[in-house]
Amino acid sequence: MSRVFQPVGQKRLTNIAVVRLKKNGERFEIACYKNKVGDWRNGIEKDLDEVLQSTTIFHNVGKGVVAKDKELQAAFGTSNQTAICLEILTKGELQVSDKERKLEYEHLFKDVAGVLVEKCINPATNRPYTLSMLERALRDIHFNLDPKKSAKQQALEALPLLKKEFPIERARMRLKLSVPVEAQQELEQLLQMEAADVQSLDVGPGGVCAVVAQVEPGAFRNLHSFMQTSTRGIGRLEVLSLAVMAEGASADEFANWGAPAAGTRTPLEAEAAIERPAESSTSGAYAAVEARQADGTVVSTSGRFAPAAVGSGRRGGSSGPDAGGPGAEQPQQVVYPRGPVSGIPEEHASRRERFAELDALQPGWTVELRTKGDTVEAVFFHPSGERVGAFANARRMALQTNKTAAP
Repeated sequence: MSRVFQPVGQKRLTNIAVVRLKKNGERFEIACYKNKVGDWRNGIEKDLDEVLQSTTIFHNVGKGVVAKDKELQAAFGTSNQTAICLEILTKGELQVSDKERKLEYEHLFKDVAGVLVEKCINPATNRPYTLSMLERALRDIHFNLDPKKSAKQQALEALPLLKKEFPIERARMRLKLSVPVEAQQELEQLLQMEAADVQSLDVGPGGVCAVVAQVEPGAFRNLHSFMQTSTRGIGRLEVLSLAVMAEGASADEFANWGAPAAGTRTPLEAEAAIERPAESSTSGAYAAVEARQADGTVVSTSGRFAPAAVGSGRRGGSSGPDAGGPGAEQPQQVVYPRGPVSGIPEEHASRRERFAELDALQPGWTVELRTKGDTVEAVFFHPSGERVGAFANARRMALQTNKTAAP
């Protein structure tokens, strides 16, 4: 005999994030959408309806136990559920799921690596490491992140551990210090104690001594205190550069450069071959030209070597399928020219959905998709037109701008 089941008049709350607050000896909970509570607290989401699944206040969301009005009045001093929801959202404890925790961990991990890219260099070349290299290095040393600490604080904690594995150090700051001539000797002694690299020292009119020096970031506080106390407010401290790095290719361009092809020489070896004395002037000139063309390098007017353009021939600029020779770097092909994130074609829909966060944080971002071999690279451009590079850097800049613009 078949049985007829009476439908239960319940509103099932699925796919929820619970925010709970204990007050006046009672526990109060609200049901929110996942990934929206963090956006609300960071000031990204402004619409309360996009955060709350229901304005009902519960004692237990899972069991559907609703709090009574007199209990709300006793605990919060009001029975207005919208006002109570705002207080619970602000002060309550968020129950985070495994997927949300994993996503937050990945974002924090990329932010830590991004801070290291901005503030650290290779002491041998004075150039920054790429984001992928530092991410791999952090995984190799098994660095554990603390979600309660900022990305900058954890990046500084990871730096001593990274120094044990490969050469890396904080990039120096370039400062300009202007003090009266009477305090010049004391300033020079302080700079010597801080192991500063003095680049220039000029005494201008009016008895003002101007010093431009590169110092470790940890010495900034001592120099700032010196300018306030010893110079009696007359001295002036200017930050010319937060991180002094070698000029030339950016970190993204440096990462895109391929390794030398098999059987070819590095630019330094090519330079040595060109400058090697020849048996005769005629043969020496031809040897120099052959060395430049065979190694795929060109010499600028300053004498520095740069990689030859991708796709150019080895001799006389000829082109063709065999122009680069075996092992040559594959040319990049633009699959989506620079344009808005929403215009990314359907075959890259997953990237379009992932990058859509930038438009929500700061409208006006543009992206260009390129293929390099079997991989697709995304290069982002700031609304002002400046090239930013990787998505992690673009997201960090957009999030910072959004926080600054928030009331």
